[in-house]
Amino acid sequence: MTIKKVGVLGCGLMGSGIAQVSATAGYEVTVLEQEQKFLDKGFSGIEKSLAKFAEKGTLKEPAEAVRARLKGTTNPAGLAECDIIIEAIIENLGEKKKTFSALDGIVKKDAILASNTSSISITEIAASTRRPDRFVGLHFFNPVPLMKLVEVVRTIATSDSVFEAAYQFGQSLGKVPVRTSDKTGFIVNRLLVPYLLDAVRAYEEGVGSIPDIDNAMKLGCGYPMGPFTLLDFVGLDTTYYITQVMFEEFKERRFASPPLLKRLVMAGWYGRKTGKGFYDYADPNNPVPQKF
Repeated sequence: MTIKKVGVLGCGLMGSGIAQVSATAGYEVTVLEQEQKFLDKGFSGIEKSLAKFAEKGTLKEPAEAVRARLKGTTNPAGLAECDIIIEAIIENLGEKKKTFSALDGIVKKDAILASNTSSISITEIAASTRRPDRFVGLHFFNPVPLMKLVEVVRTIATSDSVFEAAYQFGQSLGKVPVRTSDKTGFIVNRLLVPYLLDAVRAYEEGVGSIPDIDNAMKLGCGYPMGPFTLLDFVGLDTTYYITQVMFEEFKERRFASPPLLKRLVMAGWYGRKTGKGFYDYADPNNPVPQKF
């Protein structure tokens, strides 16, 4: 099938990023949000991001031309003509199922439905629709305009043609898509989460300090950032939620949250977005490692 019009559910950090790269690739994009204020905030961020790309000379056309292909709506009927609809709302299974169930009767029958979830079962979300054969996972990474990877997730019900169309769509956005199946964590989180949790356990067991462990992995393995810096960037609450989903699936210690991670989340210390995590971000340009 030919994809011309893209729908995006949610205009938060991920949704606005997906909308931006889709419009930059030449697609007509409609973003659905619950309230206009969320659209205004998301579109303001897109405009700032496009301005930066234009300043660097990396846009193939004026930022205004990209922005002209973007529109927002608070009415689900605005997505009726979209060829592919990508969900990027709260990581809550109930909310995702409710959203897709409502959309199922609105969008055209041959539209592809996709979720950007990083951990929830694509199969379970797809079951809330009458088109599980036209449902895939499209897991983008933050920040979407900069990160090249997208995981294209196939369920046991996804048709061959839909899976390939989703893969080619990822390529058309300038991303590097990788094929994976609907196994909890997909590829990246299946490998990354145990590594991050082991870093926390290593700290708990006195193997090294937070900055020493970060520097060891950066300089010893060539990683762009250490595990604690990455945890704070991703969000400790997000990581903690993923550990719950993965441990529930596999019942293995390597996917279980260490006590320290759980306590930081309970304290509301989620990392950069709250100003405190494994580092204190009172001065965002000079994070100070915490001692626990």
